[in-house]
Amino acid sequence: MVTYLDAEAAPLKNTGQIRLHGPESFAGMRKASNLTARCLDTLVDMVQPGVTTNEIDRFVFEFGADNGAIPATLNYRGYTKSSCTSINHVVCHGIPNDKPLRDGDIVNIDVTYILDGWHGDSSRMYPVGRVKRAAERLMEVTHECLMRGIAAVRPGARTGAIGAAIQTYAEAERCSVVRDFCGHGLGRLFHDAPNILHYGSPSEGVEMQPGMMFTIEPMINLGRPHVKVLSDGWTAVTRDRSLTAQYEHTVGVTADGCEVFTLSPAGLDRPGLQAA
Repeated sequence: MVTYLDAEAAPLKNTGQIRLHGPESFAGMRKASNLTARCLDTLVDMVQPGVTTNEIDRFVFEFGADNGAIPATLNYRGYTKSSCTSINHVVCHGIPNDKPLRDGDIVNIDVTYILDGWHGDSSRMYPVGRVKRAAERLMEVTHECLMRGIAAVRPGARTGAIGAAIQTYAEAERCSVVRDFCGHGLGRLFHDAPNILHYGSPSEGVEMQPGMMFTIEPMINLGRPHVKVLSDGWTAVTRDRSLTAQYEHTVGVTADGCEVFTLSPAGLDRPGLQAA
């Protein structure tokens, strides 16, 4: 039995209940999410061959500090970095290090800032130098999956409609959907109910209601959907080492659809526009 409750009256922990947020919460999410989006915009010029993901991670920390925010991932369950940087066949939770990016790589950078208690969570793909057409196409397909998932968000529909829209498009494009990870509720908590699957049927999941907030973050593979987590306990990779991509937005359900909190102020959150 799914329980919905007023976010203001809810305890600050994940109880499995779904919080319904009001206008003040939406305003707080706009601020936190806008900061995350502006950081990701600024990284466009920084992501180049020879740059290390540790350099990117330091920038994410400093950008947040300069704007009164802290990265949600820093010291989260033992994670020691301010961002996740997932390259080529790394599906998610790639740990920044001192290895330089190479021409032809594609990298997902995932940033969540906590600003005034609110979490703005978003990730994008960045091409490093000149990338192959297969990588470009994968990024295009993955972004379209995200946008089709967002288009399915409306009151009265079930969260399964999001996953169905993503899965239908991805598989029609001869790609596969990772099933081991999902989107999630958030707000004053980093991870909250409900889980948002990126596959499934429109009749599945919980009914969406105005005031719900969650991420949609499909991970799409060129090969098979299976993944494994490496011995560091975080880094997830494709089992067949096929290329993978991910885009993520944070959204809030409104009376007639949804608001996308993490849209790029400069319009740089779509593939092919990084150099615009």
